[in-house]
Amino acid sequence: MVPQFRSGSSTQSSTSQSVINETITSHQYNSGFSYSASGHNIESADLNGYINPSTIASETQTVNGVQFSWTSPSLEAVPRWKIKEAGQSFSLVESLQGAGLANVTTINRTITTTTTTETTSVFGQ
Repeated sequence: MVPQFRSGSSTQSSTSQSVINETITSHQYNSGFSYSASGHNIESADLNGYINPSTIASETQTVNGVQFSWTSPSLEAVPRWKIKEAGQSFSLVESLQGAGLANVTTINRTITTTTTTETTSVFGQ
């Protein structure tokens, strides 16, 4: 005995999942230095009024395969300050941000993708 189908359908479903683990690392470098000074009742002690530090030779460094170079100030040549009016109040704020690696940012993320394919076949006589 052989069954005879006149009509019908068949459904097939397939699901797959992909998981990607990703790490993004960013290195930020200062290629020079930043020097600032502010205050009141002060002035340069240099004969020429010089207020910038002189630089030393450029340096080179390699971090994680990235080579970079920078210029640094000579700390012996940072400007010297003196009080303009002795006995009066004064203030002095100096800031020196050196060259080199300034910041490392690391982002870890996981991307999960699920794909479902559904196929329906309808047949008849």
